[in-house]
Amino acid sequence: MNIINIEHISKIYGEKVIYEDASFGIQQGDKIGIVGINGTGKSTLLRMIAGEETPDAGQIIRQNGMKIAYVAQNPVFPADADIRSYAFTRGAGEDWQTESNLRELGITRFDEKISHLSGGQKRRVVLAKTLAEDFDVLLLDEPTNHLDGEMITWLEEYLRAYRGTLIMVTHDRYFLDRVTNRILEISHGKMYGYDADYSGFLELKAAREEMELATERKRQSVLRMELEWAKRGCRARTTKQRARLERLEALKNGKAPVQDQTVELGSVETRMGKKTIELHHISKNYGEKKILEDYSYIVLKNQRLGIIGPNGCGKSTLLKIIAGLVEPDAGRVEIGETIKIGYFAQEEQHMDDSRRVIDYVKDIAEYITTTDGKISASTLLERFLFTPDMQYAPIGKLSGGEKRRLYLLGVLAENANVLLFDEAGNNLDIPTLTILEDYLNSFNGIVITVSHDRYFLDNVADRILELDGNGHVSQYEGGYTDYLRAKEERGPQSTEASVSNTFAVKPKETRELKEWKQPSRKLKFTYKEQREYETIDDDIAALEEKLESIKRQIEANATNSVKLRELMAEQEKTQALLDEKTERWVYLNDLAEKIAGQ
Repeated sequence: MNIINIEHISKIYGEKVIYEDASFGIQQGDKIGIVGINGTGKSTLLRMIAGEETPDAGQIIRQNGMKIAYVAQNPVFPADADIRSYAFTRGAGEDWQTESNLRELGITRFDEKISHLSGGQKRRVVLAKTLAEDFDVLLLDEPTNHLDGEMITWLEEYLRAYRGTLIMVTHDRYFLDRVTNRILEISHGKMYGYDADYSGFLELKAAREEMELATERKRQSVLRMELEWAKRGCRARTTKQRARLERLEALKNGKAPVQDQTVELGSVETRMGKKTIELHHISKNYGEKKILEDYSYIVLKNQRLGIIGPNGCGKSTLLKIIAGLVEPDAGRVEIGETIKIGYFAQEEQHMDDSRRVIDYVKDIAEYITTTDGKISASTLLERFLFTPDMQYAPIGKLSGGEKRRLYLLGVLAENANVLLFDEAGNNLDIPTLTILEDYLNSFNGIVITVSHDRYFLDNVADRILELDGNGHVSQYEGGYTDYLRAKEERGPQSTEASVSNTFAVKPKETRELKEWKQPSRKLKFTYKEQREYETIDDDIAALEEKLESIKRQIEANATNSVKLRELMAEQEKTQALLDEKTERWVYLNDLAEKIAGQ
């Protein structure tokens, strides 16, 4: 039996249609994950279910006496409140549960002002208070934003055990897979329900879209046949003929299925010299809090680093030191002359709401160089799902997620060869994250990301740096899943074995580096290495074929100096890629032989 019925709702903001005659039923015990591109109305739907907003047409019917708890994406706190005055406001039973939740979530100083808390700490306070309430339906808008890995795991287990009804918006795909039993997709004003977790949803969505396309192909085929009949000059005298003409009109007025757009962007091309980014004996404290202690590291070309650790351990600080936004207390950072850094900050960026969207990008670059050649700011915006109408609208009309996407676009438009991401997943929708992952995997440069998004780290990172909150940094090869496996194998002694300078790469003039001995374990491919090993032969063959084609074109254009320069440059670039792939092939095949010989 449905406990909440969403019946034929419509919602319009200005000229933007959010919902158009959309319906959906929610049953007791459903654990629903809402997905869709930013700006489609996911947060709006939660607010309407909570009763904080109403649809323009249609209705939302709730079961009598139902109690709803709602955690907004950006909760508002009373002015000058501390944790105690905000969270402990009810009877002894609920306050006891609130205190228990707070301690579980690592909050123990109840007299601290909420304004002094980090984003992650504020999120934990709200969750601790809300989860102690008596409710039948729990609404969560991006609950994992700003939470560290340990806290996400705690919340995951809580929601898996929760027996009531859960409706949440989240970009965390592993979280969706482990918590939900239904997915609600919002697309082009409509709602589509799937009785599955996120992985099952992907399969069912593909099947739905294929069925819609098959239906459209059939409609077009019948329409052509009916048009041929009409062209032969049939008169609408008989009932049968009138029925066929009416059918023809219905076919002509039928709508083709609307396909979701996806973010598309070719990798930016920027040269990088031998020297990249070097950290030498970096130390950083905030009061008594030790962030980094005598830490050294040299970032390799095309390396993908994922930085993880508990909230407040200094992940963002490390990223800001690399970006030159924060000075270390001791040590130095050396940046290569050819290095150009693009920095995507965790904090919401100030944008002039009266400024047009297209002018925001044009201020960064009129044209952006990609593997497809130079593209205009307008074309770049279209690839990032900003329609021509949206491009000339003021930024103030964008949703929070759309502003985040615009900010991301601006960072990528800078033609940087080092990209720093501080919680890229916050407020970005899943389709944008998916295309960003593909982009970063083909990006010819360095990627360093602070993230709690385990799926994102698995797809992007090839090395994990873990900060422990006491100044120490541990290093693990592979993505997040590889990190969990390695951490389990290292055991409790890993903390002592992986102090910061254990993994440091020091210049020759400094003291000798202590040798780090990895615990004895079987060799194995990381997840990304396995995928690369399976495709690298085909990649090399394609590059060799391309090189031969370029050589033939060079011979054919020997007298065309302009074309010849272009071809020579392309030949040099392709040869460099082939050399890089060949070196990688040698490494992977050597590793495969060692694995087979164990």
